[in-house]
Amino acid sequence: MSRKGQSITLSISERDKAELEALALEFGMTWGERPNISRLVEAIARRQLLLGNNNDWSQTRIRALDRAMRALIDIGQNEQAQEIAKLLLERSELSTPLRTEIEGFLENPPPAWRLQVDSYIQRQQPFQLSYEDAAHRVWNFTIRHAKVTPHEKRLYLDCWCEETEGNLDVEELRHNWCLRLDRIQDAAVMGISGEWHSGLAQIDVEMHLFGGLAFAYQTKPEDKINEWIPEKERSRRVVRSVSFTFWFIREVMQYTPDCVVVSPDSVRSLVKEKLKTLCQHYNLEVSS
Repeated sequence: MSRKGQSITLSISERDKAELEALALEFGMTWGERPNISRLVEAIARRQLLLGNNNDWSQTRIRALDRAMRALIDIGQNEQAQEIAKLLLERSELSTPLRTEIEGFLENPPPAWRLQVDSYIQRQQPFQLSYEDAAHRVWNFTIRHAKVTPHEKRLYLDCWCEETEGNLDVEELRHNWCLRLDRIQDAAVMGISGEWHSGLAQIDVEMHLFGGLAFAYQTKPEDKINEWIPEKERSRRVVRSVSFTFWFIREVMQYTPDCVVVSPDSVRSLVKEKLKTLCQHYNLEVSS
């Protein structure tokens, strides 16, 4: 004759009951095909399932994992990013806005064309990209090098393309294009044969830094030379590899007049034109 088990009564909300049933299903505690909370409680009592704290992670750890997830998204490693997202969602320490954002990421995976682009980049295979912009212009690019790069908090596809028409950068950099990803609603992507380039086109730009900026400047990965200028007091010489003059000029314009572009003349002239326009806006006379 079988012994009847002792019964207990749980006073819980419907939501908590549903969560317990979900846990029972997750750990295989069922009666037939239905979740069995009693078997779940019994397994916990017998230490077949161990309970652990779910509220003891520091905010430093949460931020580190969040940044890692976002970095993986930026470089197209979406599967790894999704695993970190799932891990974070298991924690009770998450703030409501962050939880909502992560849930949105998992519910809305990147579009198919973006996954194709990420795949070609990882395999270093040239590809063609065609899309229509907001002005209904159709763009076609034959891409032989690409990487997803954040510029000023937005993601861009920095790429070397065979096409140069419409590119207004200096001549040496006109094969480089910087495409803002969130403005591409849909795209056609197709792999092609041929060579994958090792990088974007680059030119060396020399700039001189003065005063406090010369002391505060921190070397960037793109810098080839970073040295003091012996004949000029409190002056630093920096030579940097530049792929897009647009982003370079936006950076150095923040530091005028403590940063002067010396060479090449093509980039120096672009900076001078920016400064002339600025003076005109302030009704200042410019002699040359």
